[in-house]
Amino acid sequence: MAKKRGIDALGSLKGKRVFVRVDFNVPIEKGRIEDDFRIRSAVPTIEKILAAGGRAVLASHLGRPDGKPDPEASMKPVADLLGKIIGRKVAFSNAVVGPIAEAATKKLESGDVLVIENVRFEAGEKKNDPAFAQALAKLGDVYVNDAFGACHRKDASIVGVPKLLPSAAGLLVQAEVEHLAPLREGSCPRPFVVVLGGAKLGDKIPVLDALAPRVEKLLVGGGMAYTLLKAQGNKVGKSKVDDTILDTARAILGKAGDKLLLPVDHQVARGIDDHADYDVVDEVPDGVMGLDIGPRTIAEFAKHLRGAKTVFWNGPMGVFEKPPFHLGTLFVATYLAGRGHATRTVVGGGDSASAVRQLELAEKMAFVSTGGGASLEFVQGAELPGIAALPDA
Repeated sequence: MAKKRGIDALGSLKGKRVFVRVDFNVPIEKGRIEDDFRIRSAVPTIEKILAAGGRAVLASHLGRPDGKPDPEASMKPVADLLGKIIGRKVAFSNAVVGPIAEAATKKLESGDVLVIENVRFEAGEKKNDPAFAQALAKLGDVYVNDAFGACHRKDASIVGVPKLLPSAAGLLVQAEVEHLAPLREGSCPRPFVVVLGGAKLGDKIPVLDALAPRVEKLLVGGGMAYTLLKAQGNKVGKSKVDDTILDTARAILGKAGDKLLLPVDHQVARGIDDHADYDVVDEVPDGVMGLDIGPRTIAEFAKHLRGAKTVFWNGPMGVFEKPPFHLGTLFVATYLAGRGHATRTVVGGGDSASAVRQLELAEKMAFVSTGGGASLEFVQGAELPGIAALPDA
């Protein structure tokens, strides 16, 4: 795919208001941010703009406030934390657009930073309303998209504003495309192995369908595996299954053939919180649910990961937040981290990215994406609206 224009192509930024669409959609509980990975990932772009004398105006969504203000989804705590991370005062506008927000941008001096309120407080954001895009464009002189995790959206701040201002990709978006494009194009070192997990098969059907012809092996764990196992005629007990897509699951199994490896044993219990009474079984009996891959599956997965030159991993192998059902995810993370330069591992955002960060293994991976859904769509070959909206280099 064509490379996108970077920040340097915008010319001198001195004194300019640079409207930066960032992805600061972080987990937040009672005003406390629980994971600042996405905030820190945008810092290189912010610092590049400030070093060039630009005035950074940062916009993001947070949560799903459904087009109206919600104090629980305010960007104010994010602005405060960003200030601590970059070691400078970060101004905040409690208005998204309009005279108050415009005045706040004009007060900025070169090297200053402003965070505007949650763009999803305005109904025009999700609707990609042209009038709302125009209002956002009044907050900047140029536009930079550094929100890879939101690039699969058709929101006004993602696709509307770059039509109205000179636009470019931020450093994070460029890095995401650089690391994910070889997986998308099949030009990565081989063997190429994909590890997929997570709760819902429906979310992963397009990527399974797209990648099956392009990879050497598809290793599938997590809750999504049980719909596939049931489609094969296996017993799955009380495991979560989407019965509405069993025919689709059978079609995927037929297309992937022996490239697709499903769990051959399972950690099971009557419920997620039933830590004391869990068991390891080859087939899930009635009355219990599969909550993680078992030791024989771990051994099978290890055989294929050992020879892989490239691995793309998206989704946990079990309910990793609840020990002992974290062991499959722990194995995948630690095994791939231990491979070092022998295997180029790209972690596709979401829960798998959270897992490697919790285990302090992120730096051992070739790349950890900030976008779960966006990385999946990009790797499977879909056009991301936010990327397509930017001019080519």
